[in-house]
Amino acid sequence: MTTFLISDLLSAVGGRAINLCGTPPGADRIVTDSRTVRPGDLFWALEGKTHDGHNFLEQAIGRGACACVARSGQVADSTLPIIGVPNTLAALSDFAAWHRKQQDALIVGVTGSVGKTTTRHLLHTVLSQQFSGIESPRNFNNEIGVPLSLLEITAADEFAVLELAASQLGDVRKLCTVAQPEVGVLTRIAPAHLEQFGDLDTIARTKGELLEALPSTGFAVLNGDDERVRRLAHRASCRTLLVGERPHNDLIASRTACSNTHLTFHIDGGDFSLPAMGRHHLTAALAAYAVGIEVGLSQTDIAEGFSRYKPVDGRCFPLAIGEWTVIDDTYNASPCSMQAACELLGNWQGPGQRILIAGDMRALGVNSRQYHTQLGEQVAATGIDRLLVWGKDAQQVAARAHAAGMDAGRIGACDDGDTLKLLLDMWLEPGDVVLVKGSRDMQMERIIERIRQLAAERSARQPLPPRAVA
Repeated sequence: MTTFLISDLLSAVGGRAINLCGTPPGADRIVTDSRTVRPGDLFWALEGKTHDGHNFLEQAIGRGACACVARSGQVADSTLPIIGVPNTLAALSDFAAWHRKQQDALIVGVTGSVGKTTTRHLLHTVLSQQFSGIESPRNFNNEIGVPLSLLEITAADEFAVLELAASQLGDVRKLCTVAQPEVGVLTRIAPAHLEQFGDLDTIARTKGELLEALPSTGFAVLNGDDERVRRLAHRASCRTLLVGERPHNDLIASRTACSNTHLTFHIDGGDFSLPAMGRHHLTAALAAYAVGIEVGLSQTDIAEGFSRYKPVDGRCFPLAIGEWTVIDDTYNASPCSMQAACELLGNWQGPGQRILIAGDMRALGVNSRQYHTQLGEQVAATGIDRLLVWGKDAQQVAARAHAAGMDAGRIGACDDGDTLKLLLDMWLEPGDVVLVKGSRDMQMERIIERIRQLAAERSARQPLPPRAVA
């Protein structure tokens, strides 16, 4: 556990001490949600789109916070113990950057259009076989989450794997200024957040900011099978490693195969097995392998790390609900990840039907219609048994799937949860597999709950076994 000294904080952020006489010299935790404050914490007031932490200063102190970091202009007359700063978000970055410089942990930054969270989590799982370290909690990958992740690093940590996200040009550079990564991993350049970025070239330039931030003594691991990623290698002043299945890569996977539960591949004379659904996990596995080898892990260590991997909630997470296998891939969706989901489901081996429940893919800009049309074609091409689409783009996905050869009786399109549940009740049979996926603001996890409700209702409808007669 790290103790954050108030004196260090004041110095690092240029803060002004307000009513700090008698305040403890340090805090063990920095929190930004007043509801989670425990005695001795330091409450950091941030201003968001819907909430302003400055409205909860008294609540934080009442819960036992030793002091609050707040905007000076809003607390000039406060009687609470305050560290006043011009801008609390900027101060959070400044303090996290200062804290990072005090630590010896190797910082690994992960970015890309898709696969960041899985890659980050798998890297942490593999590196933890021999080293102590942390990973970004949940999706702490933005201007708030990255500083908070850095502040989790302690003197006992030997590494930290941080996820770096972006919604516009320059975002990754700003995060790297704070995190100062020494190792960079770039997963893929693909259509995502196009409403903000505009085009794939801007996405590539943004993700490449990670490579520019790496020191000459560091190294980068790039998905060499993605041409746009490969073309970014020249932006790094350090050594780069290309990983993939094609012959131009530095580390080449072969004999890649997928079952319902595992991905297997061969590399550097060794055979590896990852308990993950779908071939698209290969990029994360190869990145973890490459970083592991570079920092001194053996193939045995890496194989053990792979065996301990558990998928992240909402990302190809398998669930047993009623008599069905449900693949919870609800966290988000883009054309690239939807294609991977179609391939996963198309390759599924089992006695039951393969059903895709797809929600809208959002933030795709002027090409949104084209990408949803492509989704319909992909569903038909992969031979999925049934398609249920939900949202404002549902009709065009359904129409294209039918035009591409899928039987109309196996396609459903709806815009409300009750109709969706009714269709599922008509379709679902024991042994079926259902994959649920859509963009974050579609809240596709609600569909998972409707499937749970349906399972409970079916269970309740089952006739009771006959009573024994004495």
